[in-house]
Amino acid sequence: MDRSSRNRLTEKLLPQFAGDTLFDAITRAVCRASCLPRKELYEAWEVARRVRRRFRGGRIVDMACGHGLLAQILLLLDDSSPMALAVDRLIPKSAAALAVSLHASWPRLRDRIQFVEADLRDMQLHHDDLIVSSHACGGLTDLILDRAVEAGARVAVLPCCHDLKDADLSGLQGWLDGPLAMDVVRVTRLRSQGYRVFTQQIPGDITPKNRLLLAEPP
Repeated sequence: MDRSSRNRLTEKLLPQFAGDTLFDAITRAVCRASCLPRKELYEAWEVARRVRRRFRGGRIVDMACGHGLLAQILLLLDDSSPMALAVDRLIPKSAAALAVSLHASWPRLRDRIQFVEADLRDMQLHHDDLIVSSHACGGLTDLILDRAVEAGARVAVLPCCHDLKDADLSGLQGWLDGPLAMDVVRVTRLRSQGYRVFTQQIPGDITPKNRLLLAEPP
């Protein structure tokens, strides 16, 4: 199966996920909702697993959330998080169908996930939040990192769509390709704020934009 496919997961694929793992169960719920690209499922799963190995607990704030799958998987992986906010300027209508399907399998998710249509600049954040984002396009990644630093909160982002025009690459473009130079500068900026930074990758067959940046305040 091509994990990078943008084709939707549908009920026709249910027999391929008949196992008893949590991933299989989540995928069956996604298939029943019939609204999510395959790539988005695998990205959210791989990011969530790595985030939870490093960061536990806290209110989850999934920024530029799309369907909000990342937030809900994080709740399933660590039940000590009391709730999750899934925030975007425009929430897809199909996000409701996905939530209904997930809640049918995990009733404990009900009333613990809240979808919020808002500008990311307007969200009130707290130092004990866990701020996450999978493929916030271009400058949204920098905005999310800035908001996390303002709150003194933990953060994990999977950057994409690097906008190199007028970007601060700190002269690294002579050695590194532009997107990598931009991500290195992001790490340097977080470290200058006292953050402890962890760099990882999700599998490259899911997406070539696979660099995961995790950071926690001092």
